[in-house]
Amino acid sequence: MAKAWITGVGSYLPKKVLSNKDLEKMVDTTDEWIRTRTGIVERRMAEEGEASSDLAKGASLKALEMAGLTPNDIDLIIVATITPDTNCPSCANWLEAKLGAEKAVSFDVTAACSGFIFALDVAWRYLKTGPYKKAIVAASECMTKTVNYKDRESCILWGDGAGAVILEAEDRNGAAEVISTHIFTDGKSGGNLLLPGFGSKHAPFNEEKLRKGLHYLKMIRASDSVRVAVRRFAEACYAALDHNGITLDDVKYIIPHQANLRMLQLLAKRLGVSMDKVFVNIEKTGNMSSATIPVALDRAVREGKIQKGDLVLLTAFGGGHTWGSALIRW
Repeated sequence: MAKAWITGVGSYLPKKVLSNKDLEKMVDTTDEWIRTRTGIVERRMAEEGEASSDLAKGASLKALEMAGLTPNDIDLIIVATITPDTNCPSCANWLEAKLGAEKAVSFDVTAACSGFIFALDVAWRYLKTGPYKKAIVAASECMTKTVNYKDRESCILWGDGAGAVILEAEDRNGAAEVISTHIFTDGKSGGNLLLPGFGSKHAPFNEEKLRKGLHYLKMIRASDSVRVAVRRFAEACYAALDHNGITLDDVKYIIPHQANLRMLQLLAKRLGVSMDKVFVNIEKTGNMSSATIPVALDRAVREGKIQKGDLVLLTAFGGGHTWGSALIRW
């Protein structure tokens, strides 16, 4: 059976840092309150005019460099995002143009914080069935551009960034194998994490809708969402383990979507594993929605925490609801 391999990873964070101390000046909060509840110390913030495709370009170029490829080698580009540059064209279209990847077919995947897993699943299946040979799978978000800084509960969470992997249909020099991917959805709870934005339901967008804050990300019943998220995170992990006939003892690292530290601690408790097995990256990035997993993966690889032969389990949960996992042998 055909396989798919990760030959390069990369990430990119905007230069501007938004610290907890900065937020103290903007909203009724404190550095201690944010740290104890979320584990976040700082997050990155895209500049005005800096779009998701710009962040994705930075991450993709680093992944291409690691893979020893050029943009012209790529024949498929998939970007996971809920904050595209424009509704049309797609973020992936803009990225294709900015990279100069003239041979590539490009499109977006939208699955909220699970987006990277979903995009990886789509690309993995394309490469396994033969139409494409070399793909960029990126996740890029400008979440701070959706934030209502009058909402002290949620505005502290979000950051901007992008991560990318190069996925190939052929193993080169002992590349990392994507063993399996598993994706799930439940559309009944779509209103719990909502970005009404400029979608057709609220079109045409006008001053009245702007005053109502329909352009802001909205979190409803956050405490309920945490309980559901932890359960779905775990379910996605067990789906990968059961499918491949392995246990958590076989896994070197679990790299979950970095929503907040408390959620990751609850996940570890539910799975019955030490936090040493859960890779945590949220302290310097905040919640970057779909981008958190590939950014964390890139950091783990470049810091040498993941070694050849290690099994790495990615797991995510996002609005929709969406959830999923991927098992990779490095």
